[in-house]
Amino acid sequence: MVVILFITMISLGCTMEVSKIKAHIVKPKGVAIALLAQYGVMPLTAFALAKMFKLARMAAVAVLICGCCPGGNLSNLLALALQGDMNLSIVMTSCSTVLALGMMPLLLYLYCQGFSNLQDAVPYVDIILALVMTLIPCGIGILVNYYWPQYSKTITKVGLSIMMVSVVVIGILASVAIESSILAVLSGPLMAIAALMPFIGYAFGYILSYVFKLNGAERRTVAMETGCQNIQLCSTILKVAFPPDVMGHLFLFPMVYIIFQLMEAAVLIVLFGCYQRFRRQQEGKMYQPAATTTVKVVKELSDATA
Repeated sequence: MVVILFITMISLGCTMEVSKIKAHIVKPKGVAIALLAQYGVMPLTAFALAKMFKLARMAAVAVLICGCCPGGNLSNLLALALQGDMNLSIVMTSCSTVLALGMMPLLLYLYCQGFSNLQDAVPYVDIILALVMTLIPCGIGILVNYYWPQYSKTITKVGLSIMMVSVVVIGILASVAIESSILAVLSGPLMAIAALMPFIGYAFGYILSYVFKLNGAERRTVAMETGCQNIQLCSTILKVAFPPDVMGHLFLFPMVYIIFQLMEAAVLIVLFGCYQRFRRQQEGKMYQPAATTTVKVVKELSDATA
């Protein structure tokens, strides 16, 4: 998984441009909106859903930790599939991961007042490693795109192909391995929360970016960044914070979340593809009459001249 992640982030880095990265850093409007959605909308959504469904103590803890996590690397891949702004996507993921060092303990303290020992359970080393695994390979990809742009497209295609194949294979193996255990998590309220949280994140991320007048590519990017939580980090925190006999089958909640996260993102990608195709067809129909009229006018002028 580390090797696959490294290759994928290099390929995503090849889609980035230094000038555009500087523009997002100098004018961090999109980054600020994404961070507001990531650390404002998602923790509040997790807290509200836990209260609404009246979850038991440990189930509420699992949901809250998932909601307080930063954005994950999966958001970069989904943003690319939706023709988003990859420069903004990588900058947002990096910034949210850096801020997680302070925001996660703060948010857990605010939302988990009734739960002891959570503030000391945040694995800072894992957060730093996640940041390193994002920045270093992306930096390599940026350098390749800057100095050897002729190789960028090939590296991007190879890297994303490896990523897609690995996601399918790992998904099949995981579903076979935990099929019996995951059924316990898929009961009632937790199932509903796992389905609602990414959808709310996608929706509110897009709405916030629309309100603040970001362009279409930036809106789609912010939406993906908001709805995609760092599930690996969430799983790590659950394992570090609690012994298996206390957390029980709730260790599998992040797996349920990522399944819905991917399914809902896939629906959005398909809908966006259909919209793009419909738009091209409409533009083609508009172009054809205009072209026909031009030919007709030219022909009439030719006849008149003759």
